[in-house]
Amino acid sequence: MSYPGYPPQSGGYSPAGGGYPPQPCGYPPQQGGYPPQAGGYPPQQGGYPPQQGGYPPAAGGYPPAAGGYPPAVGGCPPAGGGYPPQQGGYPPQQGGYPPATGGYPPAGGGYPQQSGGYQPQPGAGGYPSMPPAGGGWGTPGGHGTPGGAQQGYPGGPPPGQPMPNYPGAPASNPQMPGYGSGVPSNPQAPVKSKGYRGSIKDFPGADPLRDVEVLRKAMKGFGTDESAIIELLGSRSNKQRVPMVAAYKTTYGKDLIHDLKSELTGNFEKLALAMLMRPAHFDASELREAIKGAGTDEACLIEILSSRSNAEIRETSQIYKAEYGKSLEDAISSDTSGHFRRLLVSLCQGNRDERDTVDVSLAKQDAQKLYAAGENKVGTDESQFNAILCARSIPHLRAVFHEYQQMCGRDIEKSICREMSGNVESGMVAIVKCIKNTPGYFAERLHKAMKGAGTKDRTLIRIMVSRSEVDMLDIRQEYVRNYGKSLFTDISGDTSGDYQKLLLKLCGGSD
Repeated sequence: MSYPGYPPQSGGYSPAGGGYPPQPCGYPPQQGGYPPQAGGYPPQQGGYPPQQGGYPPAAGGYPPAAGGYPPAVGGCPPAGGGYPPQQGGYPPQQGGYPPATGGYPPAGGGYPQQSGGYQPQPGAGGYPSMPPAGGGWGTPGGHGTPGGAQQGYPGGPPPGQPMPNYPGAPASNPQMPGYGSGVPSNPQAPVKSKGYRGSIKDFPGADPLRDVEVLRKAMKGFGTDESAIIELLGSRSNKQRVPMVAAYKTTYGKDLIHDLKSELTGNFEKLALAMLMRPAHFDASELREAIKGAGTDEACLIEILSSRSNAEIRETSQIYKAEYGKSLEDAISSDTSGHFRRLLVSLCQGNRDERDTVDVSLAKQDAQKLYAAGENKVGTDESQFNAILCARSIPHLRAVFHEYQQMCGRDIEKSICREMSGNVESGMVAIVKCIKNTPGYFAERLHKAMKGAGTKDRTLIRIMVSRSEVDMLDIRQEYVRNYGKSLFTDISGDTSGDYQKLLLKLCGGSD
């Protein structure tokens, strides 16, 4: 059979004795194959290219045949076999593609490894020159060639090892630095207790409608059942007590606060009414009592403003303005003066930095500023103390106090006492104590309220109510450690009656 325009072939297509695939010597066939041996295309003996020494020159190149296409002597590539190398044509007779011995991935050589094949890689296997492993792409054994080694980046860590960090990057799972770098706290900072540290917890299944029935029954008729009131108020959390006011009016059409005032007296009445107020309302009323009248309770102002969060201070300020028709800042400004007024006004803004991180370099700078404003100066720059103590975060200030101690060998409290006097001194010392150890600060306030001839009941009530769901357990621990007696014992010895019983409910137990 012949095609138009082509010379007739002696062997035809497909070849008689060496068709496709060819017999030994590869592709094209030997005799009678395509192209023809004598007179085919191209029509000369030796095929293309016609000269000896093809690319690359070797004996028996590609394809290795006498008179075939390409030439008999000097085929491409070298060695005694075609591509892939093997005795035989394409596809190979023995061990085709992949090759019988050393396919892809190759067992003992490059890609692929045979006599005269594609130049093998110097490695033991894989692509390229990667060591073999038990897994291929996406398999647990590695990420190299199928069945090959887990490959890494050049210069990277050995397989199975974590990648190194970028230069300057933090180590794995570091402690977070602060604004720039540093440590999160300092040795003076007390360890925060984990979990809930209040003494009053939610009562399971509490219902304000049922609770007001108990209160109404306790106050109705002749006499008052104080024990029922103590048991009820002392076993409910603030969020369970506050709704009782609305529930009482809804159920009985009467005001619970008014009825309690008519039934209770003295400090027991004050304590019971304080427990029925939301924390921000209670703080606003305490600030109002501290400011109004002939004198000012500066310690109360400092206690509240230095120990509350920004959100709590702002809420208290809003309630103060709504309840008393005057902003808290204006009320403070009209009742105080000098640097003490500036200190309180700064605190009542509720703008303290509340980040938990610490920049040691900035802490050292602040410590140097405090030293330069006080101990290292004739006179004292109170405004520098004001700026740092009222604006910096609590963790940062603890680091500042530590750096100050290291720098000048004196505690910051002692320096303030040496450099200042009056209300501004007591105010700044209170801020320092509260920042260093808040439970310890309140333990000291409680101890001072009860020691001596009289009892500062307003201070006692305020702290017991406001801290009963915050850190009362920690305050009790600090009290025992600092004064050798439990808070429960001192309350029992300094108060009496129903007032004492309700206070001990808030205390939560003896240590």
